[in-house]
Amino acid sequence: MEVLEDKMQPNEIMGMLEALAYPIHRISCEISCKCTGGGDTHATTVALFNQLSSYTWDAKVVLALAAFAVSYGEFWLTAQLYTVNPLAKSVAMLKQIPDIIEHADVLKPRFDALNNLIKSMLDVTKCIIEFKELPSEYISPDTSPMSTALTHIPTAVYWTIRSVVACASQIIGLIGLGDEYLNSTTEAWELSSLAHKVNNIHGHLTKQLSLCHRHIDEKKHVEAYQTLVRLFESTHVDNMKILKALINNREDMPLIEGSTKKRVSVDVLRRKIVILFISDLDISHELYILTQIYNDHLSKKMERRYEMVWLPVHDKSAPWTTSKQEAFNRLVSDMPWYSLYHPMKLDAAAIKYIKEVWRFDKKPLLVVLDPQGKVVCPNAMHMMWIWGSLAYPFSSAREEALWREETWGLELLVDEIDTLILTWIKQERFICLYGGEDIDWIRRFTSAMRHVVQETGIPLHMVYVGKSNPKERVRRAVAVIAEEKLSGYWQDPIMMWFFWVRLESMLHSKMQAGRNIDNDPIMQEVMQMMSFDGSEEGWAVVSRGSVEIVKAHGRKIVDCLGKFQEWKGGVEKDGFVPALTAALVPYETHEHCTRLILPGDTGRIQDNVICAECRKPMEKFILYRCCTD
Repeated sequence: MEVLEDKMQPNEIMGMLEALAYPIHRISCEISCKCTGGGDTHATTVALFNQLSSYTWDAKVVLALAAFAVSYGEFWLTAQLYTVNPLAKSVAMLKQIPDIIEHADVLKPRFDALNNLIKSMLDVTKCIIEFKELPSEYISPDTSPMSTALTHIPTAVYWTIRSVVACASQIIGLIGLGDEYLNSTTEAWELSSLAHKVNNIHGHLTKQLSLCHRHIDEKKHVEAYQTLVRLFESTHVDNMKILKALINNREDMPLIEGSTKKRVSVDVLRRKIVILFISDLDISHELYILTQIYNDHLSKKMERRYEMVWLPVHDKSAPWTTSKQEAFNRLVSDMPWYSLYHPMKLDAAAIKYIKEVWRFDKKPLLVVLDPQGKVVCPNAMHMMWIWGSLAYPFSSAREEALWREETWGLELLVDEIDTLILTWIKQERFICLYGGEDIDWIRRFTSAMRHVVQETGIPLHMVYVGKSNPKERVRRAVAVIAEEKLSGYWQDPIMMWFFWVRLESMLHSKMQAGRNIDNDPIMQEVMQMMSFDGSEEGWAVVSRGSVEIVKAHGRKIVDCLGKFQEWKGGVEKDGFVPALTAALVPYETHEHCTRLILPGDTGRIQDNVICAECRKPMEKFILYRCCTD
C-alpha cells in the first residue's frame, strides 16, 4: 500500500482494488478447487493461464500472487488466532487446522521451504514489474538487453504461477492432516526444487535488468552531458541552471559551507563570480597555498569578490573506502570555501564534461564562471599561482595587463613565498638563490661563494630552494646544509614546491599567449630557470635589489668563482653582480645540453620550442618519470 500511495491518489487506489476484487476472488477459488482435487500441477497452472488470458504478463503473475495471498493469509490468521479468538477457533475446528505450535518441530522444514519459495516468487514478480516500469524514452522493447528479457518473462511467469499452485496445495494439504502427512519429507523437497528453479530464473532476470539499467544510465549520461554542453553554450540571466546541472540537480543542499560546515543550497552562489576548484583528493600542497591566497583579503582588509567551490573528482569505478572518506573529511575541514558534500555525488556527466571539455587529468583546475555562468577562464590556477587574488577577474585581458606591469627579477621569482627575501630586495642587499640535489656540488659552491664574500666584504644572503619535486635527495641536502651551516634554506617543502610551480605557471601562461623567447625576455628567463631544474647539476641566481640579476649552471659558476682573483678588479669598478655577469661570459660555450622538463598538464605545448641558450629548436621527447628517492 505504501508503494501505491506514492504513485496513485487514494481514490484511484480504492477504484483499482474494487475492480480487481472479483478477479482475485475468482482465481483464488479456482486455485482452491483445483488443488483440493489433487490435480496435476501443470494442468492447474494452464487452467489459471486461461482465466488470466486477457491480462499482460506482469498482471498475470501479480493477480495469481494476490489470489494466493488471500488463502494463505486466511490460513495463517486462523492458525495464529484460534487459541484466543472464538471465531478463529470455530473456523479452525471446521477446517481441522492442526495446532501449528504443537507440531512446530515436525512442520518447520516444510514451512521453511514454503517461505523460501514464496520469497523467490516475490523476487521474480518484483523483477518483472521493474522491467514493466523501465522508462520507454530511454529503452525500447527491441533494445538488446530488453528484448532478451522479454523472451524470458513468459517462462518466469509460468514457473511463478506454478509455484503458487504448489504452495496452495501444501496449505490445503494441511487440512485434516494425519501422522503420515506430518512425517512426509517429499513435499518439502518439491518446494525446495521449485525454489531453486525460480531462484535461477530470478538470477537471470536480475542480470538482464542490470544490463537494462546500464543502458538507461548510459542514455541518461549522454543526455545530461549534452544538456551541460547546451547550457554552457547558451546565455542565461544568472548562473543557477549551470551550477545546478554541474554540481547536483537532485539534491536540495549539495554544498558544505566553509566556515560553519553546514549543508547549504546552490542558491548561495546566485549571480556571483564562482571559481570551481576541481581536483582529486591528493591536494595537500595546493590546498595550503590556495587557502592562504583565499584568506589574503582578510589581512589586507579587502573585499573578496568571488566564491570558490571544491568539486572533488573520484573515479566511480573504484571503491570508496574508509581511508578515502577520512581524507575527504580532513580536506573539507581545512577548506574555508564551499565544497560538494560527497565526491560520489558529482554526476558522471559532469565528470565527463570536466575531463573532456576542461581537460582535467589529475592536476587541479580553477575554472572561473561569471555571474551568468559563462566560463571566463577554463583554468585560472596559473594566474592564481603567479599573482594570487590580484588576477581577479581572471580573464585573458587581466592576464595580459598584469604581464605588462612585470619585469624579470627576484621579486617576480620569489613574490610572497619568502617575505624576508622581499625585505632584503627593498634594502638592496645581495641575495643568492641556488638549487639542485648534488650534495658535493652544494659544498663546493657554498664554499667558493663564501670565499668570494669574505674577499669582497659584501653582505650576501644565500638561500637553498631545492628542486621542483622535493623528494628524499632534497631532504638529505637540506639536512647537510643545516648541519654544516652551509647557507640558509627553506625548511618547508611546500615553499620549494610552490617556487617551481609558479615558474611552470609562468611558462604555461606565456605559451598559451603564443609568446616565445625571441619576443618575450621574461619567457626566456623562465625557460632558463626551468632548464636549470631539469639538469643533473646545480645552479645559482645572484641578485642585488630588484634590477641587478645574473644566473648560471652549477659547473660554470663554481669554475668562475674559483677564478675570482682574475675578475676581482671588476667588483671594485662595476659592482659585484655586473662583475660576475661579465666574468661568466667566457664560460658561455656552444657546447651545452639543455633539458626542459614540462609537466604533463602544461596544456597546449608549442611544436617548436627554442633553446634559451643557443636559440635553436629543441628536440621533443616524451619522459615518464617515477622518482621515489
